[in-house]
Amino acid sequence: MSAPTRAPQDVETEGPDLVVAGAGGGLVAALRAAQLGLSVLVVERNEHFAKANNTAMSTAMVPGAGSRWQREAGVEDSPERFVADVLAKTGGTADERLARALAEVSGRLVEWLADEAGLPLSLVTDFSYPGHSSLRCHTVPGRSGEAMLGGLVRAVREHALIDLLVPARLVDVVVDPEDGGVREVVVESPHGQERIPTRAVLLATNGYAADRELVARHLPEIATATYHGSEGSTGDALRLGERLGAATAYLDAYQGHAALTPAATLAGWATVMHGGVVLDVEGRRFGDETSGYSEYAARLGAQPDARGWIVLDERIHEACLVFDDYRATVDAGAVREAADVEALAAVVGCDAGELARTLDAARDSAEGRAEDAFGRTAWEAPLQAPYRAVPVQPALFHSQGGLVVDEHARVLTEAGTPVPGLYAAGGAAAGISGHGAAGYLAGNGLLPALGLSLLAAEDVAASA
Repeated sequence: MSAPTRAPQDVETEGPDLVVAGAGGGLVAALRAAQLGLSVLVVERNEHFAKANNTAMSTAMVPGAGSRWQREAGVEDSPERFVADVLAKTGGTADERLARALAEVSGRLVEWLADEAGLPLSLVTDFSYPGHSSLRCHTVPGRSGEAMLGGLVRAVREHALIDLLVPARLVDVVVDPEDGGVREVVVESPHGQERIPTRAVLLATNGYAADRELVARHLPEIATATYHGSEGSTGDALRLGERLGAATAYLDAYQGHAALTPAATLAGWATVMHGGVVLDVEGRRFGDETSGYSEYAARLGAQPDARGWIVLDERIHEACLVFDDYRATVDAGAVREAADVEALAAVVGCDAGELARTLDAARDSAEGRAEDAFGRTAWEAPLQAPYRAVPVQPALFHSQGGLVVDEHARVLTEAGTPVPGLYAAGGAAAGISGHGAAGYLAGNGLLPALGLSLLAAEDVAASA
């Protein structure tokens, strides 16, 4: 999908009210700011951003506590309950102030995305993601980040107050020497370098997961895993913010995934939550799969050959076809069929007796005859032949640490004061996943990306 572009010299000499660096979740800021009467310039480095940034590569799950879809479905939820889930999943290490701000805006956010951005959202009710005590994830048909981003891009293209500069990269933010506030930005494009005056900048360029040196420094446990994210996530916002004296936090936090296939498609964790199991190459389980797909990436990476298999059955296969990602996995030929345990062992390449013992133990737990050796209690139903198996490997999706922001998405200094006019959202900001990978809840990537963008736009408008 192409986006409208313009050369830097076309930008008005007085400059836009807001410059957004990054055309993923940052498009929410552009739309909200324009809705409030502000002029916006979006700067995006990747010509193929509509298919290749992290928003497009997501499963489009946006948590919304207290939304109208929840009320219609009779689901009880609240921002307080959402914050409690965040703190429980992170062991109390998350930024509670930021988690509360995002939880409180989450319901309004998903309704705004539907009513103002035109996204056809609905509540996911067929299964619950690990750590969420209520059904609160909202998504678009196909559960595709590409479809979600496509809707935002269409809305942006239709708005007269928004311009997109693609390809272009924001390389510097210049602040006033007297008050320290944003004065202009420096942008590089095929047309050359230009200084563009503005009074506000939102850094929405994601994190640093595409920079192998930064990953090795901050995320050593996942450094050898396959990176599955935007090539533009090279830490631009982190470096720029640090030059301006911004504080950073949670740089050891990340989202991993244990369901990336050799075909570079995502099998998805719905396969597990519907009752599937994850095996190593020897046909053995090695943990409670329902603890979370993020932390399971490093656990899978620690197994023999750093790879494994998700085993499911026909019931789960049919249930997962609502995901575009899973259908792409099927279309890629990565989902193998097996009529019985012996055929499944041949697919996995393991001993049939060992595999039979693994599946028998899982069935006993799923049917309530025995406690699971790994503590798993969530079994939608026991697996039944015929089976399907998907080869998987660990992946790094994105970093979860970055610039410290307040409840308005304003970037803070080490002293805790805002840098006037500087905002951050998504992976550019320190998120709400605590430390490491285990604190990641489904939606902890998109909610800070979209929610902080919404909050940033409203703060820019309020300070106009």
